[in-house]
Amino acid sequence: MSKYVVTNPTTGEQGEPFVPATDAELAEALTAAHETHASWSRTTTVAARAALVEKVAELHRERRELLAEIIVREMGKTYEQALGEVDFSADIYSYYATNGEEFLADEHIEQEEGSAFIRRSSLGVLLGIMPWNFPYYQVARFAGPNLVLGNPILLKHASQCPESSAAIEQMFLDAGFPTAAYQNIYASSDQIADLIADPKLVGVSLTGSERAGAAVAEVAGRNLKKVVLELGGSDPFIVLSTDDLDETVEAAVAGRNDNNGQACNAAKRFVVIESLYEEFLEKFTAKISEAQPGDPMDPSTYLGPLSSLSAAETLEEQLDRAVQQGAVVVTRDERQGTFFPSAVLTGVTPEMDAHSEEFFGPVAIVYSVPDEAAAVTLANDTPFGLGSYLFSTDKEQVLRVADQIDAGMVFVNGVGLDSPELPFGGIKRSGFGRELGRFGIEEFVNRKLVRIAK
Repeated sequence: MSKYVVTNPTTGEQGEPFVPATDAELAEALTAAHETHASWSRTTTVAARAALVEKVAELHRERRELLAEIIVREMGKTYEQALGEVDFSADIYSYYATNGEEFLADEHIEQEEGSAFIRRSSLGVLLGIMPWNFPYYQVARFAGPNLVLGNPILLKHASQCPESSAAIEQMFLDAGFPTAAYQNIYASSDQIADLIADPKLVGVSLTGSERAGAAVAEVAGRNLKKVVLELGGSDPFIVLSTDDLDETVEAAVAGRNDNNGQACNAAKRFVVIESLYEEFLEKFTAKISEAQPGDPMDPSTYLGPLSSLSAAETLEEQLDRAVQQGAVVVTRDERQGTFFPSAVLTGVTPEMDAHSEEFFGPVAIVYSVPDEAAAVTLANDTPFGLGSYLFSTDKEQVLRVADQIDAGMVFVNGVGLDSPELPFGGIKRSGFGRELGRFGIEEFVNRKLVRIAK
């Protein structure tokens, strides 16, 4: 049974556990959502639902300070970055509220006789399973498009995020959604498996670990349910040329350590052309070591604690194992509980675990490569395929290399370029399906063909 409780990673203080849902309560929630789809979803317009989603955006903006403080307590995000997450989540809701009607408009298909068109409509009740590292943003990119579309949602959040998940549900209620259109559920893994198997549920979206994704996909596959998975990543940061190395290093540090280094699409493997390698490594090591972990509520703090003691211990074990297997430590300080200073490794080879593992925290691996071809080969030598970062002053090279990178996303000459209109997702063991952009509203939709003979 999952224990839903807030344990502040900064202080270790633990709150009172939230009451877990009973089997009967979950069955009731699913039935209510199913009935809401049959009534509310089918009798309201896209415009009406979009107006409610826009109200959710407004509530995020009105309550941004309170919402930010909650996730600082839950998972240690710095307050300034927490405010940024709330604002970005509001922008996502507004994006789908503004563009929903256009995205879901009928699509006409030319016919020699008669007519035909595709009409997009909702499928039914969806289950969202969300992680702790971006408590509001992860929900927004799933819930925003699907509620504009009319798919009711059951949302199981991470067990360490019960307070933020309750706050999200309250905003949907305060915005005027029917009670069963969006429901927060404190459910266990076994209960989730039963929900997925129930015929009243039509699809699942999970953001989380490979292990969780495989378990959910297995149950969903047996029951013929659509699944969208956004799993781990070990994104390469490729440096082939630059007209400002200091600026590139700044981007590299932000790409690795934003959100305390705990992002699936963070830059984790730095692949640098050998002519720039020594200077990049020196500047990168110096810059990444400047920010020491501190109080996440202090506006001057850039690197807060990791999300939990177990997360810090896991990262330390990975780092120790990498060193035991022959990796070279360029910089590393001692961990203090959940406070984990940045570390930089070199000398990692394909035989080492560190070459193929995901480091979920402020640990960077820097490689030297002789040429473009070697950079592409190394960048693709990973079981993951979420995002990637490419720095080059050669426009032809940018397009050539971007075409060869095995990933769902390539960001060129910049980091932090995510935006509501840009699709997010990966390939290989990073999952499948897309969120955000137009594709985010197309995942759980019935594209119904209507063919009229005359």
